[in-house]
Amino acid sequence: MAVLKLDRWNLAIGDGQPLVVIAGLNVLEDEALALATARHLKAACERLQLPFVFKASFDKANRSSISSYRGPGLEAGLAMLKAVKDQVGVPIATDIHEPGQAGPLAEVVDLLQIPAFLCRQTDLVVASARAIHAAGGLLHVKKGQFLAPWDAKNIVSKVKEATGGAEITVLCERGSSFGYNNLVVDMLGIGEMKKLGCPVTIDATHAVQLPGADPRTGGASTGGRREGVAVIARAAVVSGADGVFLEFHPDPDKALCDGPSCLPLDGAEPLLRQLKALHEVARAA
Repeated sequence: MAVLKLDRWNLAIGDGQPLVVIAGLNVLEDEALALATARHLKAACERLQLPFVFKASFDKANRSSISSYRGPGLEAGLAMLKAVKDQVGVPIATDIHEPGQAGPLAEVVDLLQIPAFLCRQTDLVVASARAIHAAGGLLHVKKGQFLAPWDAKNIVSKVKEATGGAEITVLCERGSSFGYNNLVVDMLGIGEMKKLGCPVTIDATHAVQLPGADPRTGGASTGGRREGVAVIARAAVVSGADGVFLEFHPDPDKALCDGPSCLPLDGAEPLLRQLKALHEVARAA
């Protein structure tokens, strides 16, 4: 299996490598919160000797309601992410939504992320792959809730064709649609995607979503089962995941997006300590 590297950060993900932590905020709220969250998570990962990538979205383009908070937008969001990168000294991950965003994002972002709903959008995948490859970064693709794990091979093929055969794809498991307003994670899918020669991460935060089922808003937003995040993260790491994707907030109930699915920031280090230990056991098995 391939081991992929972000050489400028001395970070590697894949077989035989440490568990990579992709973590941060669901969406950028303001620069101060982004900086504080990044510093907290970086310090925790340094104590645990885990590689860390800070994640935050500049836009949440698939909100349930047109009136829901989406984020600061591309220009202001990139400025915040660059501030985190420069001041905290960490690699950056964020979502892309349109092909025209690829160039500007690749100038700042190290791990460019294709949202699950958009993983089959050829123009977006090709533009993202070419831009981030040229910039020396990696592409993090979330497997759609509608795809079988083995069908991710078509995503990997598109990226290779777009980049002249470059190995830059990290696949992400985030659950599959299971009836109405529910998701389920098949842990066997992690191994199936690793057979494609790509590192695989688990998005434990979005895997506990209840799409369109937040009782607080009468279904005008997505609900979640925060208590399930650690359960899914632990199970996925034992099942062979090479990295974890987790979202935190100092006060999750006041988060401007997906609060029911994110974890309190002060609980990050204990959970990451557990996940590191489980990853080491799985790697030695």
